[in-house]
Amino acid sequence: MPKKRAFDRPLFAVVVILLGLGVVMVYSASAPDEVSGGGLAPFAKQGLASALGLLAMAVAMHVDYLQLKRPAVLYGIVLGVLALLVAVLFASPLNNTKRWFFIGGISVQPSELAKIAVVLFVAYHLDRKAESVNQPAVLVPCVSFGLFCVVLILLQPDFGTAGLILGIAGLMLFYGGLAWRYALFASLISLPALWFLIVRVPYRLKRVLAHLNPESDPLGAGFQPLQSMIAVGSGGVPGLGLGQSVQKLYFLPFAESDFIYSILAEELGLFGSVGVLLLFLTLFWRGIRAGNRAPDEFGRFLAWGLSSLILVQALINISVSVALLPTTGMPLPLISYGGSSLVTTLLACGLVLNVSQHG
Repeated sequence: MPKKRAFDRPLFAVVVILLGLGVVMVYSASAPDEVSGGGLAPFAKQGLASALGLLAMAVAMHVDYLQLKRPAVLYGIVLGVLALLVAVLFASPLNNTKRWFFIGGISVQPSELAKIAVVLFVAYHLDRKAESVNQPAVLVPCVSFGLFCVVLILLQPDFGTAGLILGIAGLMLFYGGLAWRYALFASLISLPALWFLIVRVPYRLKRVLAHLNPESDPLGAGFQPLQSMIAVGSGGVPGLGLGQSVQKLYFLPFAESDFIYSILAEELGLFGSVGVLLLFLTLFWRGIRAGNRAPDEFGRFLAWGLSSLILVQALINISVSVALLPTTGMPLPLISYGGSSLVTTLLACGLVLNVSQHG
């Protein structure tokens, strides 16, 4: 077993800063609920999720990550996640989707666990046969498991998470030395599927068209992007001040979750919004650094994959907030309201910190 050393303190500090900022921003964005008599449910739930997430991160930091590459452990995780993805399709719908289990008032979103499971699975196969990443022995199981998860998540439906999982799996294979011809082939064959999933599904097509021209439907599909841009623009350079957002007063839907970056930009201004982006870039850099110093291929690809997962998800959420991408409903890691996302992201951070101890 590789010798453990001190974990990456700068990485740990970045995670704690982002988590603390997230709790503050959820409190600010959910304040109108308290005024209207809704109480501080989002803030209280975020605090509970933060505590559970920190516990999960602590466990992930202190259990040797090499245990995860044991076939019994890895395939137990994989089968468990697949079972949850199937079972959630029979759960009660919420907002016309079937993405959550509700246990004692607590929601559990299996697709969040699927993100980590896919990273673990791909890292495991790259570790076993790193020199033959372009061979069927690696590509077939990685692509099959990734596509299986994607199909089950699309049935919920959750197009954003499905695309994220497929993209991260492909990125990890590329890290492992995937030939350009395979990457180009995968891109070409994905175009018809992308066309079908967008053009043939009315609400998704409506979102894309609204993204291209939100003013054409300002009270419908274009409402969220327009209100989000108003929030970002209203903050200016210094911001309106913490707690002073106007758009969170029921102008911008899902202000504490999907569009919390917009509220952050409105209240903390350009300095705050750019600062958050720099923190995510720092988290990614330290994660890549931990992977580069890992003593084995599994640790390397695990740190690279999880760090990329967090950064790409953050960039997608931020791009939606500033109207660079259509609305997806993807949370901002460590900051947006959402228990499952917060706990699994902290678990992922704990695994990266674990790898950093073995450098």
